[in-house]
Amino acid sequence: MVLKNLEKYDIILASASPRRHELMQQLGIDFKVEVRPVKEDYPPTMKGTDIAIHLSASKANAFERAFFTEKTMIITADTIVCLEGTVLGKPAGREDAINTLQQLSGKKHQVITGVNIRTFNKEVNFSVSTDVYFKSLQVDEILYYVDRYKPYDKAGAYGIQEWIGYIGIEKIDGSFYNVMGLPVLKLYEELRKF
Repeated sequence: MVLKNLEKYDIILASASPRRHELMQQLGIDFKVEVRPVKEDYPPTMKGTDIAIHLSASKANAFERAFFTEKTMIITADTIVCLEGTVLGKPAGREDAINTLQQLSGKKHQVITGVNIRTFNKEVNFSVSTDVYFKSLQVDEILYYVDRYKPYDKAGAYGIQEWIGYIGIEKIDGSFYNVMGLPVLKLYEELRKF
């Protein structure tokens, strides 16, 4: 492991996302996956960055205090998509996914990932925001993507690493990996401090 300071920890990634698993593996960090059920809700007055941090901290809070030992480190993350100040969640089904992509078509939106790193005696919260610019999508492109990829588990109803990202995203301003669901550069830098 490159980050020798982490060798004293049993690292748990509390995420069911295969994309986050892959990105953590690519960082060269040894970890296991353990997930607790969490209601993904937040106060209605909360905005963008605060929502992402609140949701990632909620996932860490799902682990009872007795779960932690001196060796335990839990990493959680939550990614949200904001369009003109409105959070676009995971689509409820096909029609919702189509509608979401029609809203994103031809516009800039923000992808914000909140991350929580927690040990027995330390906690760090941070977020990373990336601007994503979609071209104007044709209806047949949206239908093809939704029917083929079924992006119902993804905030904003798309995965940048999938077909819609190849043909629909004109540019991004910020971290590509953040849009995938884990801001690996910032995470790596924060983990170096433990």
